[in-house]
Amino acid sequence: MRLKVLAGTLVILGVVARAGWAQEQFTLYAVVVDGVSGEPVASLSPDEVKFTEDGVEAKVLSAEPVNWPVKVQLLVDNGQGLGSSNIQLLKDGIVGFLDKLPEGVEVTLVSTSPQPRILTKATTDRAEMLKGVALLGPDNGVGRFAESMAEATQRIERDTGDALPVIVTMGTSSGDTNVRDRDINNIFERLQKFPIIVHVVMLQGTASSASGGGNQTQLGISVTKGTGGRYEGIALANRLPTLLPEIGALVAESHRLASRQFVLTIERPAGKKGDLGQIGAGVGGGKVMKSVSMDGRIR
Repeated sequence: MRLKVLAGTLVILGVVARAGWAQEQFTLYAVVVDGVSGEPVASLSPDEVKFTEDGVEAKVLSAEPVNWPVKVQLLVDNGQGLGSSNIQLLKDGIVGFLDKLPEGVEVTLVSTSPQPRILTKATTDRAEMLKGVALLGPDNGVGRFAESMAEATQRIERDTGDALPVIVTMGTSSGDTNVRDRDINNIFERLQKFPIIVHVVMLQGTASSASGGGNQTQLGISVTKGTGGRYEGIALANRLPTLLPEIGALVAESHRLASRQFVLTIERPAGKKGDLGQIGAGVGGGKVMKSVSMDGRIR
């Protein structure tokens, strides 16, 4: 169940709620920016916010600030689908990706061939991240696309801190045919449970395995569509040095907004029960509601 406000003072949103949803109160995560500078505002009072359900005004009970810094896991296929001759292109792309991130963003770097291997444990130290990049070398195996993503979501599940988790995975069509159903199931269960954003870059290499590559492509498209991430299929590795920084810029924007959200507690109009209807959201005082979500994801 997810909402988004695009622009303007009041925007009507279509909401599909869980069947039997009968709570009299509900919570939303909102990003509110200054109408002139576009920067997230530092404070927000409930009386500045207006919500309606099916055209009937709902009462905003509270607007509490939340700070969700982004935590990034970067998973990269260093196997036969990339090819040893392209490893420097991948490294250049990773460095460009890191350069786009603000100081203080936590990053974990993982290579996926011949199995997932952590090159840099979760850290905000840029020097440590670059040491991990230096350790990245080519491998003759195939990248464990699904397995590495399953492990990444498991790390998120174990993390007790408040954050917006982001997974960026660079895979190839040299696919792993030994994909376990439980890994796929665990991935989607955790994506539903936590506000994870997934971005995928898929290199369509010449050493592809038809079934494995197809499985990875299908999984990549599904997880990005479901989490509001970006999916990019590329034909040549020389796109990596420019594409990965583009993804880094998206992650940086998510961090800028997610770290300055508000959780809104809203009381439904009298007599409203069952599934939520159409929700309208707006804010006054020269402020603009940039996005609203049920889970804090920045789309």
